[in-house]
Amino acid sequence: MTTHEVFNQVPPLTGYDAADDPPLLDGLEREGAGWAAAELHELGRIGGSEQAIEYGRLANEHPPVLRTHDRYGHRIDEVEFHPAWHELMRTAVTHGLHAAPWADHRPGAHVARAAKFYTWRPDAGHGCPVSMTYAAVPALRHNPELAAQYEPLLTARAYDFGLRPPLTKQGLLAGMSMTEKQGGSDVRANTTTARPEPDGTYRLLGHKWFTSAPMCDIFLTLAQAPGGLTCFLVPRVLPDGTRNPMRLMRLKDKLGNRSNASAEVEYEHAVAWRVGDEGRGVRTIIDMVNLTRLDCVIGAAAGMRQGVITAAHHATHRRTFDRYLVDQPLMRNVLADLAVESEAATVLMMRLAGATDRSARGDAGESAFKRLALAVGKYWVCKRWPAHAAEALECLGGNGYVEESGMPRLFRESPLNSIWEGSGNVAALDVLRALTRESQVMEAFRAEVAAAAGADARLDAALRQVQVDLSDHGDLELRARRIVERLALVLQGSLLVRHGHPAIADAFCASRLGGDHGQAFGTLPSGVDFAAIISRAAPKLG
Repeated sequence: MTTHEVFNQVPPLTGYDAADDPPLLDGLEREGAGWAAAELHELGRIGGSEQAIEYGRLANEHPPVLRTHDRYGHRIDEVEFHPAWHELMRTAVTHGLHAAPWADHRPGAHVARAAKFYTWRPDAGHGCPVSMTYAAVPALRHNPELAAQYEPLLTARAYDFGLRPPLTKQGLLAGMSMTEKQGGSDVRANTTTARPEPDGTYRLLGHKWFTSAPMCDIFLTLAQAPGGLTCFLVPRVLPDGTRNPMRLMRLKDKLGNRSNASAEVEYEHAVAWRVGDEGRGVRTIIDMVNLTRLDCVIGAAAGMRQGVITAAHHATHRRTFDRYLVDQPLMRNVLADLAVESEAATVLMMRLAGATDRSARGDAGESAFKRLALAVGKYWVCKRWPAHAAEALECLGGNGYVEESGMPRLFRESPLNSIWEGSGNVAALDVLRALTRESQVMEAFRAEVAAAAGADARLDAALRQVQVDLSDHGDLELRARRIVERLALVLQGSLLVRHGHPAIADAFCASRLGGDHGQAFGTLPSGVDFAAIISRAAPKLG
């Protein structure tokens, strides 16, 4: 006997083009990568498919498992992944989301890669090795001989998983191994030592407390050489086919990012090659850190987009009190507010990708802008994501609190990007460092936001307030977060006023700059064009 009929349930959010995202596509054209639109939509249709979404679910339902020894007792230090993980990785690598832009000399190559990294999000965890491989190339170039050997394999669009000598494979993945128990962000406190050998190699002895994606083929790591803290390349398998003694001690039991393995590692005189001069480890590795910070912004912006389209899809199909949720005034306010935050993050992300692309091609002005704006964006966009994810989840009510909705996974993922590559305090202090030591970066920033001068009185007033804040040199560290927040909002406002949808720009300036806004999402002032804003968030199925 049937006890109930299933009705008023929302259809699955599958069968859509994840690249059908107005601020993303506008930014692709504006930042010089319109030529990549066809491939972006191809990837977007794969990302919005039922199969890809299922791969993401399976990769998280079956997290990686560490195998320290084989059945005979031999040390193997291998990590096993579910087949779904490998399918996600294969799609990411074959579409060039890793280091491929470094081998693509077309203007906008890094913008295209950023747009694809943003679009391909059925699972966030596998993005970690993809991101680190992208970021490893400029650091590796500090040793031209190593770069000549490894860069062609790092940029190759071939996913070749398995423990074999790196230079015998069709494609490589690179990881980072920096953090130690006693140091955290303070890598100068690292105690791992590097002993030089007559053949030009070094032997590393020590530990790493947090090494993400330990199944990568090569790692960039920091150790104390005779000349000071130095960057090294460490392969998992040596050229003769033997295992490098890089011991995986255990995998971390993490809040989120569960499909990706993160390990504690010990080096037992592991063989390493020097990357950059002795004593210049931080300077060498900073190129890699800056690019992974860019990916933190991209990932947070992508997470916001996933949250708002899921909430909008639910509200479009769910009825309550004889009306669809999307027609309820207060829900419309919440959805519109989430959409405004999402678009502001996406527009900023694409601008940073454009600056990265032009900086890589030698544009000094864009390098100066990126130096400040990337740290500002890393702080603010990553800080906003957890609150955004929580509000998007709440739009689904109790259904959003259930694992099957995908929202708990999104919520658990949201704090990571603010922690990875320097927590909020580290990012805020980095902004102060740039402001006080590199005068050209603030000039580049001012020139960027000044392009919108006179377009919106609220934006002009906010910019004046930033200048007042910066003119007061007292308690700068204490006020660092407030200063960085204002810089971020002014930058986002200027971008939206110049390039965004008028309804989005007006709502942003009214609420984020004009002060007509509460502390929670869903407190936009009356007069906002809610319909125009929400229509940009709802995905088009079929």
